[in-house]
Amino acid sequence: MSKKLIIGLIIILSLAISTSIAISAVEKKKTDDLFRQVELFSDALAIVQTDYVTETPSKDLIYGALKGMISSLDPHSQFMDPETYNELKVDTEGKFGGLGMEITIKDGLLTIVTPIEDTPAWKAGLKANDRIVKINDDLTRDITLTDAVKKLRGRPGESVNLTILRESEKKLIDFKITRDMIKIKDIKDARIITDGIGYVRLIEFRENTAHDLNSTLEKLKKEGMNAFILDLRNNPGGLLDVAVAVTEKFIDKGKIVLSTQGRIPNQNMEFLSRSNNPILDIPMVVLVNEGSASGSEIVAGCLQDYKRALILGVKSFGKGSVQTVIPLSDGSALRLTTSKYYTPLGREIHGKGVTPDIVVEEAKIEVTNKDEIKSDRPQEVFDELELKEKTKGNAKNEDLKKLQSDNQLMRAVDVLKAIKIYKGLKK
Repeated sequence: MSKKLIIGLIIILSLAISTSIAISAVEKKKTDDLFRQVELFSDALAIVQTDYVTETPSKDLIYGALKGMISSLDPHSQFMDPETYNELKVDTEGKFGGLGMEITIKDGLLTIVTPIEDTPAWKAGLKANDRIVKINDDLTRDITLTDAVKKLRGRPGESVNLTILRESEKKLIDFKITRDMIKIKDIKDARIITDGIGYVRLIEFRENTAHDLNSTLEKLKKEGMNAFILDLRNNPGGLLDVAVAVTEKFIDKGKIVLSTQGRIPNQNMEFLSRSNNPILDIPMVVLVNEGSASGSEIVAGCLQDYKRALILGVKSFGKGSVQTVIPLSDGSALRLTTSKYYTPLGREIHGKGVTPDIVVEEAKIEVTNKDEIKSDRPQEVFDELELKEKTKGNAKNEDLKKLQSDNQLMRAVDVLKAIKIYKGLKK
């Protein structure tokens, strides 16, 4: 071995040892700092236990410390005592007693992400981005999500008084809302609206959503669906893997649906589409609004990136972080933000939302009933009028009238009709 080579190896080895020593020193400093801070916490805990005016169980002190520590990280992380953790399990089953709305902490204020359709909150007129200033007589300043949920939920039939700050109208509004048993049905509406245009309103992403949607799409295809509207307005999200399963029904197999990036390598993941029979051959529009969050934004962002669907409505909520529930030994749990998710083109959703391709503000179209008669023969005129009277109160007709008054939905219908006409002209 030459002298130069030996000297080179010695230099490389020295550099490696120096780097290792430097890293070890940094890690040792971090560990020492942690031990010093833990010692500070231990001292404070001991002082509270001996000097506080009333004796407090050590478990309450530890739980309080954990709640404060986790809630200081971000609005979506929280410590859950065993009771709260059990409530979360009930929530994912899709049935609980409360008002029927998704809430978060936004800009330091308790904020409604979206009211869930046909629940007390929805019927009372609460809206996405309403700020909850008071629950009964208690101000919500510095309230945690855990405490807010406890105050809002309760026995069906009991009333809750809310004071809402609606910033768009610059005023405070009082609501008295009666709790009810909240039963969430993932697919709220599914039908052919007109000219082969299928429509599905998806309320939330829960365990059976992907399976239910698949059955619904098969049914609509048999009824002649040749274009599709997926309505994700006021959909607050739900289970991440279910949102991925819904998205993959509309893109090629093997495509990236989303990626997540966290602090440690095992939090960096790519979710690929796995559906063997995706629907790729029909034009599609996805409806979103300020109440569309999390899983809804995964679906909309992915389909927008691949130009698989046009996104129509107003900008979505902007909740793009992933929370992992980590059970602890005593039945409590941490709900911890472990990563953020990104669309296939690398767009960050958190705090930014999905901007629609076609911006359409929400409004209502006035639908008038006209007694148009097709025949001019007297007897047939009477027959037609009699038939109209019989069907006037028909639930299906009322639902259709409601859809026709929805300007965002009707714009989506117009867009799909235009695409189909354009495709016909090209052929």
